[in-house]
Amino acid sequence: MPGATMESELAVEPQSLKKLSFKSLKRALDLFSPIHGQFPPPDPESKKIRVSQKLNTEYGGVKNVATEPSIHTTKSQSQQASTPSNVLALPGPEHSKAGPQKDLVISSAGQSRGSNDVGVQGRSTTIVSSHVSSERNFTTSAIMERIPSRWPRPVWHAPWKNYRVISGHLGWVRSVAVDPSNTWFCTGSADRTIKIWDLASGRLKLTLTGHIDQVRGLAVSNKHTYMFSAGDDKLVKCWDLEQNKVIRSYHGHLSGVYCLALHPTIDILLTGGRDSVCRVWDIRSKMQIHALSGHDNTVCSVFTRPTDPQVVTGSHDSTIKFWDLRYGKTMATLTHHKKSVRAMARHPKEDCFASASADNIKKFKLPKGEFMHNMLSQQKTIINAAAVNEEGVLATAGDNGSLWFWDWTSGHNFQQAQTIVQPGSLESEAGIYSLTYDATGSRLISCEADKTIKMWKEDDEATPETHPLHFKPPRDIRRF
Repeated sequence: MPGATMESELAVEPQSLKKLSFKSLKRALDLFSPIHGQFPPPDPESKKIRVSQKLNTEYGGVKNVATEPSIHTTKSQSQQASTPSNVLALPGPEHSKAGPQKDLVISSAGQSRGSNDVGVQGRSTTIVSSHVSSERNFTTSAIMERIPSRWPRPVWHAPWKNYRVISGHLGWVRSVAVDPSNTWFCTGSADRTIKIWDLASGRLKLTLTGHIDQVRGLAVSNKHTYMFSAGDDKLVKCWDLEQNKVIRSYHGHLSGVYCLALHPTIDILLTGGRDSVCRVWDIRSKMQIHALSGHDNTVCSVFTRPTDPQVVTGSHDSTIKFWDLRYGKTMATLTHHKKSVRAMARHPKEDCFASASADNIKKFKLPKGEFMHNMLSQQKTIINAAAVNEEGVLATAGDNGSLWFWDWTSGHNFQQAQTIVQPGSLESEAGIYSLTYDATGSRLISCEADKTIKMWKEDDEATPETHPLHFKPPRDIRRF
């Protein structure tokens, strides 16, 4: 069989793409480069410039200093006695107790101090040196100008403490919303009920039933006597709080509904769910205005604002999308996160928002979505909820029961609280699923996996002296 033998002779051994590309690159160099494999000839002029630059950088401040100890010491002492200046004196070796004082004196004076002093142009640095022992090695860091960090210093906030635990639900508490009048709040749970509580006393006022699966999202209208709820049963309901019953249902979601938001100025409702779509509903007519499709996975967080972009959604596909509400199209997509964006918090005063993911908490500007910075620590857990008040205290809650408080401007984490499960619960039931501030921003309500609702407030007795601010500005600012 001659054909088979020819094939076996001409068989080429398989090579990796990397090896082939290197081979091709080498052939191209051999073909087009006449001096392939040779170093370029040394250039004396460039070497001279390089060496002089290094000398100036390292020894520019000290290379012309004279070494007479007596003249300089007396001069420096007389100058110090006559004019006040900001002088840094570095002592000599500790064992030199006898003999002349061996000090390096550094002063940032505006003019030269005499014929033997060195005046560097611009910001002059005068260096008076005595006969320094060779055992002591002064580095250039001693005479470098200290550049202050440009990172904003955090504002001091009092630490927060848990002051009330409310139990009443029979399942995980998944959602919370506060009434605009700040007199009551409602919670939705995995026990399929919605409970309404008095905000001041924490007493139960009302229990609403109607959902057939856990209630994942709640919102209270500030213009009507309506409350809206969404759940894993694909249902979105509108409750009339004067009659305490469902008056409208919004049908269209193909799977569980995970988040819900009300537009601040227009009578529309936004719901996002496991069908990867954010749906826009007309509250009165129950009609679906838009289906904002574009995410590749569950839409798990949404917020709205009066001006464009009016709708912002976060998803398990780790992206954040800005939507044009007129056309139902995407305005921008932010791909900074690497993990699911389960929580977002819009600042009540500033045009910016924070998005929380398991990898990082990031801040973005509105309306364009420019990345500002990361928060300076990592919570290292799945973050389910985030909320920010007008004073700039951002709270983020994790699956492991951690509740961290951040300074909004600087991103400094000033408190790391840990929730305590109620007696009879497992330690693994320490997760927090939802967070919200009341209308004043002075009370924080957290909904937890141990079937309780916890309320937090600032510690009135804390002062900057009892709880000092331990802030270390970051060395490098991450731009992504």
